[in-house]
Amino acid sequence: MSVRPFALALALWSVPALHASAQGVLEPPYGLKWGDSPEKLIDWASRHALDVTISLPGDQPALRVVTVKARNGQLPGSRESAIEGRFLSGHLIELTVHYHDPEASSDLMEDRFQKLKRQLAGEYGALTANQQQRTVEDQFATKTQSFHREPVKGLFLMLACTEVEDLLRKSKEIRFSLMYRNDNLRAEIERLVQPPVPAER
Repeated sequence: MSVRPFALALALWSVPALHASAQGVLEPPYGLKWGDSPEKLIDWASRHALDVTISLPGDQPALRVVTVKARNGQLPGSRESAIEGRFLSGHLIELTVHYHDPEASSDLMEDRFQKLKRQLAGEYGALTANQQQRTVEDQFATKTQSFHREPVKGLFLMLACTEVEDLLRKSKEIRFSLMYRNDNLRAEIERLVQPPVPAER
């Protein structure tokens, strides 16, 4: 191993400790920590016999997206339907928890969404509303709304809800997602993996 790759590996190994004081304010769920490797999430999924999908975005070679979901129903001991981890150079920088229950009514899903929103506000402070949208196409009305909170600079929560209403059949489906994101860690990793600038002659 050359000096530069060894130094890079050593620096990345120590990255999770760089923001330890701030991380405690907003940790991802499921026992995960910022900077964890994909193997930790995959091992957890294997213990519970869950389906795992790994995506490798072609335009972002350092990124791995690991999605875990149950083949039928919800994740063990929860109302979540799936979780999706994004790993940059092998380190967890973002985790999204998805809530979708085809057996639950739209009113029940709306109630769960509002309860989660109140819970988050109680833990991290009031969430700020983002732009809301409503579109209608082919007799389907789609309404999206989202809220965010940045309890510490660079650490984000985002709660997003999508409601799809079949105007013809008078039915409605609601699903929502909660995203945890660590932009501090992402920026630190991107800084460390940047190629060296050639020295001027």
